[in-house]
Amino acid sequence: MNLSTYNESQYLLFDSKTLEYSRHRASRPLQNTLCVDGKLLTTSPVYDSYWYLACERQNIFFNRLKGQPVPWTNDPILLKHKFTNAYRAADRTSQYLIRNVIYREDLPSTPKEVVFRILLFKIFNKIETWKYLEEAFGSITYSEYNFDEYDSILSQLLKEAKQIYSAAYMMPPGGRQFGYIRKHQNHLRLIEKMMAESLPEKLNESKSMANAFSLLKSYPTIGDFLAYQYATDINYSEVTNFDENEFVIAGPGAKDGIEKCFVDTKKIDYSTIIRAVMENQSIEFEKRNLNFQPMWSRSLQLIDCQNMFCEVGKYARARHPDIAGISGRTRIKQLFSVNPNPMSYFFPPKWGITTV
Repeated sequence: MNLSTYNESQYLLFDSKTLEYSRHRASRPLQNTLCVDGKLLTTSPVYDSYWYLACERQNIFFNRLKGQPVPWTNDPILLKHKFTNAYRAADRTSQYLIRNVIYREDLPSTPKEVVFRILLFKIFNKIETWKYLEEAFGSITYSEYNFDEYDSILSQLLKEAKQIYSAAYMMPPGGRQFGYIRKHQNHLRLIEKMMAESLPEKLNESKSMANAFSLLKSYPTIGDFLAYQYATDINYSEVTNFDENEFVIAGPGAKDGIEKCFVDTKKIDYSTIIRAVMENQSIEFEKRNLNFQPMWSRSLQLIDCQNMFCEVGKYARARHPDIAGISGRTRIKQLFSVNPNPMSYFFPPKWGITTV
């Protein structure tokens, strides 16, 4: 398709019968602009793919939930490559965190213990690493934590050529701040520093998500992206109770996706753009005739819209290769494979989501 012929009355949609993308005329003319902070931003075809991707990824989620056989989509890009859910909390790692790390009846539920578990899990962000530690120590608690013992287990895993960190995002090594050669040793010391300085109690007393973000960001190796991700993870627990639509920070991937979605962002803050997109989601789906299925009663939150910009940035590498962002990446590295382990979804009880 020659994207130079794209106009505001048409949008791109994947046709499952022809296995191709084609132009579809909207029920009323599409305006290829978005009003953000009083300014009209001109959108690119990637912006239409943003809404298509959110809708189709959510269709995949429900097709799988209903027990339908693979493939759950006919989109060739989604069939080949790995993409996260439209809702961050529905991803396998987040689900494991919520159910198996945070809400544990057999483990202490004080802010200190809950935050310790969350930080320990999220530093590695890998389910297998948590399982290794549980197998070694039984109950994972701060009251029984010992640096040498945890270091020994993690070092042994490395000797066995096991991956202990997820590839989802890069963790700064922290050697300059804490002085150890191995990354996990520095990160254990980082957690110790947080606990010694009463971070869990300070988070519990925080009045806003922005304040929680600032507390986390004040620690060595924790930048904007990680601080926001950790604040979101902690907010799944009862330690804090912020509205997820209160605060957002764009990560590197989201910034790349935003730059691809708009011809010119006019130096508007990325967080402001994400909020405008979130607030207009119903309108944007409707004018593209996309039947988006929300996660039961929960619409896309700021964290989800931020995440979708990251995903459409990846998606565009295959679908819109001639539209450049700021990452310089041209390939999607992670391939999709069906995880045979069934999912039983559990969300923070305070959300009031009934999944059946």
